[in-house]
Amino acid sequence: MISELKRKQVVTCFLRNRGEVLLLRRSAKVGSYQGRWGAVSGYVEDTPERTARREISEETGLGAAVSLVRRGESFSVEDPELSTQWVIHPFLFDCAHRDLRLDWETTEAAWVPATDILARDTVPQLWTSYGHVAPSLDSIHGDHAHGAAYLSYRALEVLRDRAGVLAQQERDQGTHHAALRKLAADLLRARPAMAVIANRVNRAMYACRDAPSAQDVERAARNALDQAYAADEHTAQCAAGYVHGRRILTLSRSGTLTDALLRAAPSAVVVAESRPGAEGVAAAEQLAQHGYAVTLIPDSGVAQALHQGLADAVLVGADSILPSGACVNKVGTQSAALAARHYGVPVYVVSALDKLSLAEDVTLESAAPSRLYAGDEKIDVQCPLFEVTPCELITAYLTEEGELAPQRMQALADEFERMAEW
Repeated sequence: MISELKRKQVVTCFLRNRGEVLLLRRSAKVGSYQGRWGAVSGYVEDTPERTARREISEETGLGAAVSLVRRGESFSVEDPELSTQWVIHPFLFDCAHRDLRLDWETTEAAWVPATDILARDTVPQLWTSYGHVAPSLDSIHGDHAHGAAYLSYRALEVLRDRAGVLAQQERDQGTHHAALRKLAADLLRARPAMAVIANRVNRAMYACRDAPSAQDVERAARNALDQAYAADEHTAQCAAGYVHGRRILTLSRSGTLTDALLRAAPSAVVVAESRPGAEGVAAAEQLAQHGYAVTLIPDSGVAQALHQGLADAVLVGADSILPSGACVNKVGTQSAALAARHYGVPVYVVSALDKLSLAEDVTLESAAPSRLYAGDEKIDVQCPLFEVTPCELITAYLTEEGELAPQRMQALADEFERMAEW
């Protein structure tokens, strides 16, 4: 009976880097589940989040390198053999690197796809803990804080994780593939303005079109995730060459562009706040934390900053690239590009080619009208999140294949159509 069990509260912290999570093998010195695999864990001593951060620092040395992604709902697990009811508080953190400093609680560490949890001898309900913080179709649909590349990784993780679960079951493989095809189709529709999600999910599904078992889909999703990270890293390397020593003006929050800025040494960075959402504020904070000279400005101050000569180049990310060479990005991008053309400042779009859309017409997302006006007057409110910047305002795209003219995009887009035929 539950009343006879000792109730103990613990945190379980999943650390994620490049789409993989950190698993730790528990040593013989710990009090329970010796030799089993788990995540960073520990007894709650103050608040769960403070405990989580302390345990991460003590067990891995990654305390300063992690950022909280999600705290999941707590749940209970009973272990009659230990006369214990565990109350588990799950967390997910993103890690900037994998440089570990393990303590006495761990004998072995491994960065693995989350689905490896299903095949290992783990502490009780580790996969359930992960499920409470794992990316989902809903979290991708509702995430307006991260860029398109980041969300494409999460989409591939969702596909991989679901395929991994189905691969463990003994049901008909045709039923499995039908379920995964539906999930893939739902992922394509989750963020229609972000072509990179569709292209990367299409790549995974196309790769296993002739071998449609759940194991094949899981393997294809893993490979597509590796390819996605490689493409974005090569793109960031390309862009870094244009950043070094320059004064850069940017807006919104592109993970690939931020990576490029952190790889190089710009003399200064001007960041527009990027409303609605103000993602530029978080981007400015991240750059400042790394010691960069950062100036945060309102969106309405972009033209004035260029007039004052505060930037040698405008660099922005992209949520999608259109076949015409136009760019879909956060609202404010077109205004910045127009001002840059007026003042003779080049505009570069930092983007992997996976962001190429298959169609010129795209659905542009909007925020809730209340984000802009919550008053009582009868006012027609429009609150766009994305807009199209014409190709003639773009100097060049900086991609994994180097610098490309906007006019090259149509021929490249044709190549992506084949992958959509799964």
